[in-house]
Amino acid sequence: MATETDRTPRPLEAPRVGVRGEATIECEPELARISVTVRSRGTDRRHTLDDLTRRNTQALDLIKGYGEAVEKLETGTIGLTPELRDKGRDRGEKIRAYHGVVRIGATLTDFTALGELATRLADLELTSVDGPWWSLRPQSPVYREARQQAVRDAVQRGREYAEALGSTLTALIELADDGVHQAAPYQQQAFAMSARAGGYSVDTASPPSLDLEPERQNVHAQVTAHFTMTPPVLT
Repeated sequence: MATETDRTPRPLEAPRVGVRGEATIECEPELARISVTVRSRGTDRRHTLDDLTRRNTQALDLIKGYGEAVEKLETGTIGLTPELRDKGRDRGEKIRAYHGVVRIGATLTDFTALGELATRLADLELTSVDGPWWSLRPQSPVYREARQQAVRDAVQRGREYAEALGSTLTALIELADDGVHQAAPYQQQAFAMSARAGGYSVDTASPPSLDLEPERQNVHAQVTAHFTMTPPVLT
């Protein structure tokens, strides 16, 4: 049996529209990271380790010499690995040589100094350089601008859909962040310079520096928004 409440007309829900807002900002990078690999090789374990320590210190001192241009300097993996001889007819394991390696990461904010530092590092004994990898700071204002542009785009799209129906937006029901990410337009590595076999001498003329063009970055933001709108005019 129907009650009085069941017979009461229910108000019609306001029409809704759901849209996606997007924004892409192209900008200059703020950081450049390079990877430096320092190696040593010898038949004596202690001598190989001493060479590795000396070359590592030389590379670190060179990087630190650029002062505030270097925002971050960190040592990654360190290793000293024996190379075994082929056993052949001999019994037991014999070591042919030792291989030492240290990997250093450096993040720079001064791109003018980047090319010079990279070539000077690559000119060191048994040292190689890879990079640069361009990026923005995690708290870069570009991310905020991209998010705000995506929201404005969602509002504009919602209005356009409502206007097509002879309606106007009345309220925001929900706004969801679908994410902000940074992506380079294409992957590019400006240099990968290998170590030279000879020793490094401070009297040797400095190698010519690389002229690097920073790779522009793309920051993309996306949101999903739901609005209510006035009843559409469908005639």
